[in-house]
Amino acid sequence: MPDQLAFRFRLPLGNFLLDAEGRIPNRGVSALFGRSGCGKTSLLRCIAGLEPNAEGFLALGDEYWHDSRRGHTVPPHQRGIGYVFQEGVLFPHLNVRENLCFGHRRTPLHLRFSDFDQVVELLALAHLLERSPAQLSGGEKQRVAIGRALLNHPRLLLMDEPMAALDRGHKKEILPYLERLHGTSPVPIIYVTHDLDELSRIADHLLLVEKGTILAAGPLNEMLSRIDLPIARDEDAGSLFDARIIRHDRDYHLSTLEFAGGELIVGWIDRPLGDQVRIRIQAKDISLALQPPGPTSILNILPVTVREMAAHGRGRMIVCLDLGGAPLLARITRKSQARLDLQPGMQVYAQIKSVALSL
Repeated sequence: MPDQLAFRFRLPLGNFLLDAEGRIPNRGVSALFGRSGCGKTSLLRCIAGLEPNAEGFLALGDEYWHDSRRGHTVPPHQRGIGYVFQEGVLFPHLNVRENLCFGHRRTPLHLRFSDFDQVVELLALAHLLERSPAQLSGGEKQRVAIGRALLNHPRLLLMDEPMAALDRGHKKEILPYLERLHGTSPVPIIYVTHDLDELSRIADHLLLVEKGTILAAGPLNEMLSRIDLPIARDEDAGSLFDARIIRHDRDYHLSTLEFAGGELIVGWIDRPLGDQVRIRIQAKDISLALQPPGPTSILNILPVTVREMAAHGRGRMIVCLDLGGAPLLARITRKSQARLDLQPGMQVYAQIKSVALSL
C-alpha cells in the first residue's frame, strides 16, 4: 500500500480558481470540509479523473495518475477508484445481491480484499438481498451503493456528500454504518461534507477547503481545536476525544468514560466495559470557573489550563484549554473573560454541561 495520495490541481471554477495542494493518508477517512460552493466536489472530481483539463498532478505513492506537464492522464476506469454519489445510483434491473456482486465477480481473486459476507454484515444488508432498488428507502440505497463500491475492491473510495439527499430520519439510519467505515474499511476514503456533526462522527483526517484552496490539513481532533481556523467559529464547534467505558451505574442509568483528560460521566451507553468510543464536547456546552464550584447539577468538572484565546464575533471569546495534554475549546462572553481575568497559563475549571457520543 502506498504511503499517501499527493495532489496539486489548478482549475477555473466560474467565479474563482481551484488551486489546491495536499496529501491524504493511506488509511482511515479523510474529509474535504467547507461551505457549499467552496470547491470540494470539484476537487473530488479531479482526483477521480473526471476533470482531465485540470493543471497539476495526482500521485498514489510513486504512481502518477495525472501529470499535466507530461500530458499524462490515467482514465477514470483504470484508476481503481470507487465513487459513491449524493444519491444511491443502483442498476434498476438488478436486485441488491446482483448490484453488490456486479464488480466483485469481475475482480481477480488475488486483488480482492473484501469478502461478500463481511460487507453484507458491515452494512446490515442481509434482509435486503433479494429486493429490487425500487423497494428500498433512500438510506438503504446508499448502504447498497457503498457496499457495491467496496466489493469493486477499489484502491481509493470517494464519497461525495452521501447523506445530502436524505431526510433527517434516513440520515440517522445510515450514519451508524458510515461511522464504522473509519475503523473497518481496508481502503482510504475521501469524504466530502459541509456538516460539522457528520464530519466529527465519521472522519479521522481533515482538509479544510475555502474558495478553492486547502486552508489547512491535519488530524481531525487537532484541526477542530485550532482557534485560528474558521471551523472554530462555527456555532457547533467543539473538540473530539477517544475514550473507554470503565463503569456502568445501573441505578442512575449512567456510564463513566476514561479519556486523556480524566473521567467523564455520561448517559448510559449500552456497550460492554472496555469498549472504545469517540466523544465530542461542544464549545458552547462548557463554562469556566476559577475555583471548584460547590454543589451543582453539572457532573463533569475538570481542571484545565488556558492555552490561548481569540475574539469570536460580537462580545464573545473562543478559549483553547489544555485538558490532560489535549485541546478543549470553550466559548464564553468577553465579559466573562474580563470578570475572570483569564490569561494564558492560568489553571481554571471546565464545567462540561453535556457530552455527545459518536459510537
